[in-house]
Amino acid sequence: MSTASHSKFRITVPATSANIGPGFDVLGVAFSLYLTLDCERLPAGSPMQMTYEGEGAKDVPLVAEKNLITKTALYVLSTYGIHSLPPLKIHVTNPIPLGRGLGSSGSAVVAGVILANAAGELKMSNDRMLDYCLMVERHPDNVAPALFGGFVASFLRELDPEEQEPSSIPRSEPTRNGAAQPPTPVMDIGHYIQLGWNQDIKAVAVIPDFEVATEDARAALPDMYTRADVIYNLQRIAVLTSALSRKPVNADLIHKAMADKVHQPYRKHLIPGLSEMLETITPKTHPGVVGICLSGAGPTILVLATENFDKIAEAVQEIFSRQPNGGYKSMFKVLDVVTDGAQTQYFD
Repeated sequence: MSTASHSKFRITVPATSANIGPGFDVLGVAFSLYLTLDCERLPAGSPMQMTYEGEGAKDVPLVAEKNLITKTALYVLSTYGIHSLPPLKIHVTNPIPLGRGLGSSGSAVVAGVILANAAGELKMSNDRMLDYCLMVERHPDNVAPALFGGFVASFLRELDPEEQEPSSIPRSEPTRNGAAQPPTPVMDIGHYIQLGWNQDIKAVAVIPDFEVATEDARAALPDMYTRADVIYNLQRIAVLTSALSRKPVNADLIHKAMADKVHQPYRKHLIPGLSEMLETITPKTHPGVVGICLSGAGPTILVLATENFDKIAEAVQEIFSRQPNGGYKSMFKVLDVVTDGAQTQYFD
């Protein structure tokens, strides 16, 4: 049935965490925290109406060409020769903290691609939508779990020079009427597999009240690694991806397999207290702990656990609170890993 027969539709996209343990730029997971777009078609000729509530409500632009969600949708539509969004009323509800390592930008990009698909009746498959997501957000470990759900391993294939889009067309920017139409993305940019996850394991996300700029987090990483450090991570990622699906939970094995030498050691100076957290929040010191790592590039701390969630979160918060210069306030969320990714519901 044509989506045009539906006057309203709702898009939901889960928050994500990437770089799980040793899985830098490889492993991501989807959480029970959802970006939601409630959309209503308006009469032809009506201007787009956009409202927003939740995280970032004071700062997020509501102009179609500037908001990341609608800007992404405009980019997708423009590759189909459609240079404006159909008349819509869009209400965004966002509980995902911005700039904290819980995939807020990746979820927004996925929402934008799905918005274009629904509003423009493009009938893209999920795999094709992933191609579009990766033209905007080059990290499949964020967008793949947001789109598909669950615990996901992913990689980008290397694009040939002729497959790269022209540098004059920013990936996240729509074209104007009369401007050159951007190229349609090539096929199969990203590849992924959904891995098993023991649902007894929940995620305790401890979110401090400061941000880490993506460029600072990337700049902290070295250009080259020793063979020993690469082997260290490869060994652990092979064990971790199986151990997280097994029953009963082997907390000691998972905790050891969550160790990393590729990105966390180089970002410790950006997240005060991280070293102490990684060393002291363990299955032996805090019953229920299964593993601990940065969520994405931080500063959110992700503790995988099976019980005592509040006590575990309070232990991490206490370390944040006694850092130099007055420490940092923080909040926490106890989240399930969700196997369903982004969804679109249509209403009459």
